[in-house]
Amino acid sequence: MKKLFDGTDRLAFRGGSYSLIVTILVLAILIVVNIFASALPSTVTKYDMSATQLYSVTSNTKVVLNNLQQDVTIYWVVQADEEDDILENLLAKYESLSSHVSVVKKNPDVYPTFAAQYTDEDVPNNSLIVESGERSRYIAYDDIYLTDMDIYSYSYNTSFDGEGAITSAIDYVVTEDLPKLYTLEGHGETELPATFADQIKKENIEVESLSLLTTDAVPEDADCLMIYAPESDFSEAEADLLADYVSGGGKLLVMAGPARDSALTNLQSLLTRHGIEPVEGIAVDTDPGGYLAYEGPSVLIPTLESSDVTDALLEENYYVMMPISQGLDVSGAGSGVTALLTTGDAAFSKAAGYELTTYEKEEGDIDGPFALAVSVEDGDGRMIWFSSSYFLEDMFNAYSSGANGDLAMNALSALVGEREAMAIRSKSLNYNYLTISESTASLLRIVMIGVFPVAFLAVGIAVVLRRRRLQNEAV
Repeated sequence: MKKLFDGTDRLAFRGGSYSLIVTILVLAILIVVNIFASALPSTVTKYDMSATQLYSVTSNTKVVLNNLQQDVTIYWVVQADEEDDILENLLAKYESLSSHVSVVKKNPDVYPTFAAQYTDEDVPNNSLIVESGERSRYIAYDDIYLTDMDIYSYSYNTSFDGEGAITSAIDYVVTEDLPKLYTLEGHGETELPATFADQIKKENIEVESLSLLTTDAVPEDADCLMIYAPESDFSEAEADLLADYVSGGGKLLVMAGPARDSALTNLQSLLTRHGIEPVEGIAVDTDPGGYLAYEGPSVLIPTLESSDVTDALLEENYYVMMPISQGLDVSGAGSGVTALLTTGDAAFSKAAGYELTTYEKEEGDIDGPFALAVSVEDGDGRMIWFSSSYFLEDMFNAYSSGANGDLAMNALSALVGEREAMAIRSKSLNYNYLTISESTASLLRIVMIGVFPVAFLAVGIAVVLRRRRLQNEAV
C-alpha cells in the first residue's frame, strides 16, 4: 500500500512540476509578446471594428501624407487628463503614417499665450493648430465634432470630422498654389450659404469676388468662376466675355433659377449657344415620387444621371432636392452637353412662375420632362449649370442629408481639378441599432442559453474522465 501511495505522489509531483514549468514559460512568452507589441505602431496593433470606421483614415489622407515633402507640426491644445480618446487615436494614426508629421501637446495652463500666436478666438480643450513653415491653420474643437439638427426627428445628430479637418489643414499649410475661385457680383447675387461657404474653405479653395463691369478680362489666376443666384440679367458684353472665357478653356459654375422680376436672357444665352433651351416658368412634378411631399410639387427630387459629378452620390444612394427650378430642354443640345439631373415624364412647367396659384396643370403650361442641371464641354473649357438658385440653402441641404452640398462640391472639384484632400465626409457618432427578426432572436436564445452551456459542460466532463483514466492506467 505504501508503494502505491509513493508512486501516486511522485506522479502528482511530476505533473505539478510540469504544469508549473509550462505556466512560467507561457507567462514569459506573453511578457515578451506584450513588450514587442507595445513597441509597434497603433496601426498594426489596433483594428477598427466601428461601423463608420471611426478609428481609421481614408485613402485620401494616406495619399496626402505619403506626398509630404516638408515637416508638419500638429499642436494639440489640451489640459492634462482632458484628452479626447477618439482624437488621440486619430493623431497617433497621422504620426505613424508619416515621419514628416509630429504631434506636440500644449497645455494652456503651462503655455497660456501659445494659441494667441495663431488665433484671436477662444481656444477650448482638444483644439488643434497645424503649422508648416510660415503657414498655419487653427482647428476649433467645434470644427472636429459637428452637431446638426435632424429636421425629420427634431433631434440633433453628432458627427466626427477630425480627419477631414486635419487633412484639409495639412494640405493647406504645405500647398502654396491653392485653387482660386472668383464669385461674380453686380447682379443681385445672393451671399453663399454658410454651410457651402464652409465646405469651400475646408477644401482649401481661395475665394474672391469679381465684377465683370469693371474689367475687360477674367483674371489669369482664375481656376473657376461662379455665378450664384443672380436676380437681374447680365449685359450682352458680360455674356460674351463669359462665353469667350469658357471656349478658351475656362471653367464656369452657374446656379441660377427663374428670377422674380426679370428674365435672364443674356446670361441664358450661354446655354442657348449649345442648343439648351430654358423653359419659361417654374418646373413642378405632381407625381408623388418626383417631389418632396411636405414641401410641395415645386421642390423636385430629380433623377441623378451617371457622370463624374453625380456618380459618388449614386453609389451611396443619396437624393438631391431642387426647389424653384427652371426646366431645361436638352432635346436639341449638341454632343458636348450632358444632363446631370432630370425630372420624370410627369413634370411640367408652370408658366405663371412665382405668380402660380395652383399646382394643377393649366393652359399655357409646358410639358416635360426637363433637365435641371447640365454639364457643357466646350473644347478645353467646361460649364456646369444648376437651374435652381435655392438648392444650396441650409434647409434644403439638410433635407437631402447634405447631398445638395456634396453635389455642388463635386461640380466645383470637377472644374478646378480633383484634389486628394477633398471629399472626406464626417463620421456619424449616433447609435445604429441592430434589427433582427423574431426567428433569429429565438435561434440566438437557444444557442446562447442551451447549446453553448451544454457543450461546455460536456467538454468539461470528458476532460475530467480522461484525466482519471490516465491516472488509473499509470497506477
